[in-house]
Amino acid sequence: MNTATGMSAGPPHTAASAGPAGVETAGSFAAPPGRAGGRRVGFVDGVRHGLILAWRNMIKGWRTPEQLFDVTLQPIVFVLLFVFFFGGAVAGDWHRYLRYVIPGIMVQTVLMASMYTGMTLNSDLATGVFDRFRSLPIARSAALVGAVLGDFVRYVVAAVFVVGFGMILGFRIHTNPLAAVAAGGLVIAMALALSCVSALVGMLARSPGTVQGVSFMMMLPLSFGSSAFVQADTMPSGLRAFVHANPVTHLVEASRGLMLGGPVAGPVLACLAWTAGIIVVFAPLSVRAYLRRT
Repeated sequence: MNTATGMSAGPPHTAASAGPAGVETAGSFAAPPGRAGGRRVGFVDGVRHGLILAWRNMIKGWRTPEQLFDVTLQPIVFVLLFVFFFGGAVAGDWHRYLRYVIPGIMVQTVLMASMYTGMTLNSDLATGVFDRFRSLPIARSAALVGAVLGDFVRYVVAAVFVVGFGMILGFRIHTNPLAAVAAGGLVIAMALALSCVSALVGMLARSPGTVQGVSFMMMLPLSFGSSAFVQADTMPSGLRAFVHANPVTHLVEASRGLMLGGPVAGPVLACLAWTAGIIVVFAPLSVRAYLRRT
């Protein structure tokens, strides 16, 4: 006992440990920067946490089948509408137009599915799920990584449904199965890149409805202002320039080349360049917005 002050000479109590004996206060659970749950999270643990939350998002989708309508029923509706309503007017014969439009509908469906990432993140913010995540011993980035990777299965389902239904109607791959898988992989890679854009919108928007509206405002001009449904040569010169510069056009042409034959190298390289550029620009922005919101 310190005779001058009448107080213990031991180390001072901090705010984190103050409280009744044997009871830890909320401050005692606070983790310093770079740590989760009081322990440092390494790269391997961070990846594992992200994959676990990705699995959570996939299970949530399978338990609410209506959330899969945009990658199951919607592609079928688009194929029927475009092939049978517009096929004769555009190509003179719906069989010929079916061959042309299936790669385009596959690209459009998968890319529009990537916009779901932002709605998932925004919904979790609104329901307070991120508050629960902060109390768990997981990497802080796990929720963002899980939201992006969790939609991977949605992209695969969308691509399979479009091509599968097209085959029922008579669409055939004229190259080989490996090239067709490469086409699907190229489309999914672009969708994963665009999910970074969707994540940024989800972090900045105030409601899931706003995310959906902004996402459609971005995707509709890109998908319809491309060669997905009609050839660029039939468009006015000013619009033609936009179509040729549109990354969706490069993706559609690469998919057609890989599935039906034709030029492949140029469109594939353009797609890879666009994919890398989108990730380099928007991944850091989405991470920064995510850290500010959470």
